[in-house]
Amino acid sequence: MERPISVVAVADWTPAELAMPCPDYPVYQDGDLGAFPDAKGTTFRIWAPTANGITLRLFDSGAPYDTVEPFQSREMTPGTAGTWQIHCDGIGHGTYYDYLVRFPDGTVNRTADPWARAAGVNGRRSMVVDLAQTNPDGWEQDRRPHIPSRDLVIWETHIGDFSNDEHSGIPEEHRGTYLAFTHPDTSVDGEGEFPTCVAYLKRLGITAVQLMPFYDYGSIDESIPRTDPKHGFNWGYDPLNYNVPEGSYSTDPYDGAVRIRECKQMIQSLHAAGIKVIMDVVYNHMFSTDNWFERMIPGYALRRRADGTFADGSACTNDVATEHPMMRKYIVDSVVYWAREYHVDGFRFDLMGLIDVETMNVIRTALDQLPDGATILMHGEPWTARETALEPGTILADKRGMSYLGPRIGAFCDSTRDTVRGHVFYQWVPGYLTGAAADYAEDIR
Repeated sequence: MERPISVVAVADWTPAELAMPCPDYPVYQDGDLGAFPDAKGTTFRIWAPTANGITLRLFDSGAPYDTVEPFQSREMTPGTAGTWQIHCDGIGHGTYYDYLVRFPDGTVNRTADPWARAAGVNGRRSMVVDLAQTNPDGWEQDRRPHIPSRDLVIWETHIGDFSNDEHSGIPEEHRGTYLAFTHPDTSVDGEGEFPTCVAYLKRLGITAVQLMPFYDYGSIDESIPRTDPKHGFNWGYDPLNYNVPEGSYSTDPYDGAVRIRECKQMIQSLHAAGIKVIMDVVYNHMFSTDNWFERMIPGYALRRRADGTFADGSACTNDVATEHPMMRKYIVDSVVYWAREYHVDGFRFDLMGLIDVETMNVIRTALDQLPDGATILMHGEPWTARETALEPGTILADKRGMSYLGPRIGAFCDSTRDTVRGHVFYQWVPGYLTGAAADYAEDIR
């Protein structure tokens, strides 16, 4: 799946298509969805208001989901506001699980946990995680670098590309991984004359690194070694598990705790170098219309047109219904989770123009309530790739909706970009710096 890149000019925008009304499901307000271990066991809780029965299955392994059998299955109990829950004594950190969700029409869906914070290989099975066990040494002392906004120099990179070259100075076993960022003094010649990776960023004066998506995405087979050409490559704009780090950047994608610890080590090391970490997030669409939300709460998570077909404003087959109350809550909780648990310093929202303004403003408010939260950056793309389907009254965070956003939610300006350097897609259309200074002088002013 390719990254959405098409930009529609403001003058060409037309009214959004009519959407199906949001289902009137109860909203669960607490923050304990997922799997939470305690001294005696683990509480599993999910939101599935249309299910009429759910089986929790427990596994010893996070291996491919069709290769192992559960060692235990338990029936969950209905709870408040459309939730289901169960407490399993003796079940703790490192136990893998999934769900069989039953519906009144006889349908049974196998699904991982959309609220999971850890997963096995390829994210097809969730894992119970005691997050304290994933903290690297010194994590409690890790702090966000204090860098005034006037001094921000943001540099975008892809975790795999960052260190994959054989001349990067990174040990082979760490190339293309989170741990490549934990080597502060690498160079091409080993003498420091030609610095690479983090040393190169420091030489350049970079103060913030914007990392292309590193939540768990669906286009790469994590079971194939990175050095194998069949491993493939993707930028990562295809979310599978929003609250789980991508396994292909870890040294062991089969152990759900390893990717978490190594992701934290990456952020810790960049902070030690005085560099902020901005996370590229894609809450506007998912990897596929067949996802954990659709399997658990069919018809709720994705926008649908009035005829029932999926909206596709992202040009990636689907659009997340960010305006639906439980999807808004999910997105807000997810962003806050990455900021709080992983110490992420900022968020860049892919196709922000597909996210409604209320969701964006609630995210800003929630981040501000964290310690040091007011320093956390928020910016995004105020456009879509195509039209989406919206209920009347929904305002999107696109160019037309900018006045409804809080003042500390930033946006890219493609008009400025194209005016300065020429059209981003049509290289033969020049800009002010590339041959058309007279044409664009007034726009620049």
